Amino acid sequence: MKELTLDKFEEAYEAVREVASETKLIYSDYFSAQTDNRIYLKPENMQLTGAYKLRGAYYKISTLSEEERSKGLITASAGNHAQGVAYAAKCYGVKAVIVMPTTTPLIKVNRTKGYGAEVILQGDVYDEACAYAYRLAEEKGYTFVHPFDDLDVATGQGTIAMEIIKELPLVDYILVPIGGGGLAAGVSTLAKLLNPKIKVIGVEPAGANCMQESIRAGKVLTLDTVNTIADGTAVKTPGTAIFPYVSKNLDGIITVEDEELVVAFLDMVENHKMIVENSGLLTVAALKHLDVKNKKIVAILSGGNMDVITMSSVVQQGLVLRDRIFTVSVLLPDKPGELTRVSGVIAQQSGNVIKLEHNQFVSINRNAAVELRITLEAYGTEHKNKIIEALTENGYQPKVVRASI
Repeated sequence: MKELTLDKFEEAYEAVREVASETKLIYSDYFSAQTDNRIYLKPENMQLTGAYKLRGAYYKISTLSEEERSKGLITASAGNHAQGVAYAAKCYGVKAVIVMPTTTPLIKVNRTKGYGAEVILQGDVYDEACAYAYRLAEEKGYTFVHPFDDLDVATGQGTIAMEIIKELPLVDYILVPIGGGGLAAGVSTLAKLLNPKIKVIGVEPAGANCMQESIRAGKVLTLDTVNTIADGTAVKTPGTAIFPYVSKNLDGIITVEDEELVVAFLDMVENHKMIVENSGLLTVAALKHLDVKNKKIVAILSGGNMDVITMSSVVQQGLVLRDRIFTVSVLLPDKPGELTRVSGVIAQQSGNVIKLEHNQFVSINRNAAVELRITLEAYGTEHKNKIIEALTENGYQPKVVRASI
């Protein structure tokens, strides 16, 4: 295939319907109110394999010859493409070998194995895993299925835009996560083919903005390092084959910090009861960066494969960032009843103590000899400030310190 064409997108749309769900848009009252826009979520986290990657992997493998498939398939992936290839290979009854970075969440590793694929952990980031997968492909004769730098794969991913426009013909903006760029290439190209007025905005982690830097330079660049909790988009080098399509059809790129993803996770769990992985939350975090009002905006939630340990850590950090959990340090006289007095002040303000650390050896001054670190639950910043104000009014000098849960 020489280019991304409408005919190919239509062919891919029919092909992926055999395995992929047509994920219906979810209108978000919460995010709409927060942004003064009409926000819709495209929940690709609800796909069979937990991510949109099934679309591109399945379409790509459907275009291969029997001989290419019979050699066995190999790919490199941080997890979601891995599951897409593994599932598609299972459908066709062929071998799949998946090389994944050693940092890949356990849930993605286990689910990939669950579809019958052989998993090899190699390298700290996707790019290192990919280099190793290429070497194995050459040595063993496997057919390589690239996770993003392949026009067939990008065409499969672009079927998301077909579904969005069918359901919401007058959509104004589509926000799409960017790792290597396959999803962005497919979605932006098809959106422009169907309606050139639609604005398509890419979203990258600030610590892995390889596409943004490449577009600025007018050519594909490789970042020296990547550093982000959005493991699915932790890519150093964007795809060269898809780069011209992204450059031509994207209307801009927004970058978001990891802390914004943490808060977005909490928002999604509390307001939509959905688990969305960090890379899938890029578009949600980007909503507040989009300086428009009264527009119909679709945020693509690209995946939901998140292990429980990571989930727990993100929830805790989100509560800290929202001032719903905080720690204060106060100095107390070394005499009976002081701990009860402090607890009483906090109780009067409806603060909930969840942890106490009592240190009697910070000073030889018995009037301020005990340090008490109190970790509290609060309703938010305003409630936190009231608790601190009450402690101050009662003669303590509270200092907010880093919360330790």
